[in-house]
Amino acid sequence: MAARYAPSHATAEVGGDWYDSFLLATGHTTLIIGDVTGHDLKAAVTMSQLRNMLRGIASDRQEPPEQILHRMDVAQHSLYPGTTATCIYAIIQGPEGGPWNLDYAVAGHLPPLLITHDGDTRYLTEGHSHLLGVTTHMPRTSATEALPADSTLLLYTDGLIERRGEPIDHGLTRLRQHAAALAREDPDTFLDELLTGLASDSTDDIAVLALHLPATGPRRHSAAPRL
Repeated sequence: MAARYAPSHATAEVGGDWYDSFLLATGHTTLIIGDVTGHDLKAAVTMSQLRNMLRGIASDRQEPPEQILHRMDVAQHSLYPGTTATCIYAIIQGPEGGPWNLDYAVAGHLPPLLITHDGDTRYLTEGHSHLLGVTTHMPRTSATEALPADSTLLLYTDGLIERRGEPIDHGLTRLRQHAAALAREDPDTFLDELLTGLASDSTDDIAVLALHLPATGPRRHSAAPRL
């Protein structure tokens, strides 16, 4: 697993993008990425508060992703009213040697990208619902996706793909093309090359998180990295 944060060069170097990953008591690994609305110090402070709150709720409750995000809605409305954010909360489940499943819920965020060893790419478009902080009354959904061995899963924020005056579909296509060309790289190289190719003309801050699943046999590490 690897992660990167690239601050915006067009505004003050603070923003609301974040990534996270940690082990639950069940032994499952969480994958989280989010983006608080705004590009200022207030957004950065809110991001830190929401990140820690999500850690606490997920660690304590260990519930399916859609329920965790619903609890975030309730807590956010009470503690940080008027704030909104996009977020993906996902859990990797499976035995040491696989197969693995991704249980995930998307709160207004861009879809995860799955890249196979052969360079096939596909956005995971299920489990999508409204932004965090909008309402506590609308239901949330989640989805489960089988993850192939020797594949890479990418979570990212909108600064990686959005460009002023360009349809977002163009940015999503560009990301797929770059990711496909890097399909066989290790996570660190994958993210470094991805940012080199896509981040140079971005005017927003960027957070990216990549997980690579082994081809066969047990995983090399039994714990998620401290992010």
